[in-house]
Amino acid sequence: MIRFAFAVLISFTLSAATLPPEKDRQLSHDIYKEIIEIKSGYTTGATTPVVEALAKRLQTAGFASSDIFVGGAASHKANLVVRYHGTGEKKPILLLAHTDVVEAKREDWSTDPYQLVEKDGYFYGRGTSDDKAQAAVWVANLIRYKQEGFKPDRDIIVALTADEEGGGPYNGVDWLIKNHRDLIDADLCLNEGGWGDALQGKKISNNIQVSEKYVLNFRLEVRNKGGHSSMPVPDNAIYHLAGALERLSKYAFPLKTNDVTRTYFEELSKISPAPLAADMKSAASGSPEAMAKLAAASTAFNATLRTTCVATQLEGGHAVNALPQLAAATVNCRVLPEDSPESVEKTLAEVVNDEKVTIKHFGAEMGKGPASPLRPDVFKAVASIDDTLWPGVVTVPIMVMGATDGRYLRQAGIPTYGVQGFFIERDDFRAHGRDERMLVESFYEGQTFLYQLVKKLCQD
Repeated sequence: MIRFAFAVLISFTLSAATLPPEKDRQLSHDIYKEIIEIKSGYTTGATTPVVEALAKRLQTAGFASSDIFVGGAASHKANLVVRYHGTGEKKPILLLAHTDVVEAKREDWSTDPYQLVEKDGYFYGRGTSDDKAQAAVWVANLIRYKQEGFKPDRDIIVALTADEEGGGPYNGVDWLIKNHRDLIDADLCLNEGGWGDALQGKKISNNIQVSEKYVLNFRLEVRNKGGHSSMPVPDNAIYHLAGALERLSKYAFPLKTNDVTRTYFEELSKISPAPLAADMKSAASGSPEAMAKLAAASTAFNATLRTTCVATQLEGGHAVNALPQLAAATVNCRVLPEDSPESVEKTLAEVVNDEKVTIKHFGAEMGKGPASPLRPDVFKAVASIDDTLWPGVVTVPIMVMGATDGRYLRQAGIPTYGVQGFFIERDDFRAHGRDERMLVESFYEGQTFLYQLVKKLCQD
């Protein structure tokens, strides 16, 4: 009985140590709720109301208007940049998050995607994980630093930006680099793209994103003269497209590792159970058989080890009683940094293998960026806090399977690290999907983690 009570006390003490003070939890919750409930969908929403609401909170907290910038490439796509002044001993640190979200339809969700709903230990809502949690935490923690009178040895810059989801002409980071580099110029940046990896409730690793895939979008299109549906012919646009997509669905790009993913699997092999650990270690050494086992075992591992191309949108036909004159599909590719755009397009053409199907690249060229260096100050700081908050959790560098605005900063010479401290079940990643959610405990633990990480990088 005494042993049980002691265990409960230890558990409670550890849990309490990972959570912010009540007033700071309340502040982050209120900010989180406010911005989740502002519709800032990438294609139909606006980011300006989000950043205006946050600018008002910062002004109320005592930040001078001269230290708050609101502006962007369009009136409805504004960004917020706020500066907390330090001693200037070191170059500033940039804290980045995006305020736009992927669109969500109410009929697809079990809850209203634009209401912050707490149930079953989770926060539900569009943007709860991607990326309004980090935006809310950056602002709440910045206000906390000010209230505590914290004196960092460098300026702390928070930038909350528009249109990360798809880039485009209003992308906030790209616009700030080109038009107001001075506002965000920094020694390093902390961003999304890394997260805590949990497996069946057990925290495994806190991942630091140092590189990422890049995005290519292609339109597969078949045009045809059409005709009356009562006189069908083999040369049907929809059938040509369907055949092409069927062949694409069965194709897998070659498996490979790079410097970052080799390190990732090597580190995970030290803490993973058998036989997974052996496969990870062998994959890090270049074993094709081991890489194939990992790719088959996990969609995340598969996406880490190869370029992927997947159909995401379809269109075709113009009438129920007419042969189709057009059939088209969007194919979204997430490309390994070492694979060229030309090689991906060439491979698609070989897989489609139908002269009736044209393949055209479209959209803004996002381009690839260099990997960020494995800076000892960043990795030691993260590892130190991991050891304190979550004993046994390892700190691991990763290449994120998607894409972030970090590529713009890396291309501009600002090393960027995706790190959040929000733990997500490995098989329950819902960003961009239905019923996106964040564990309530993980949200507040991430708040503590990021609060401590920024302080450690600004005073050691």
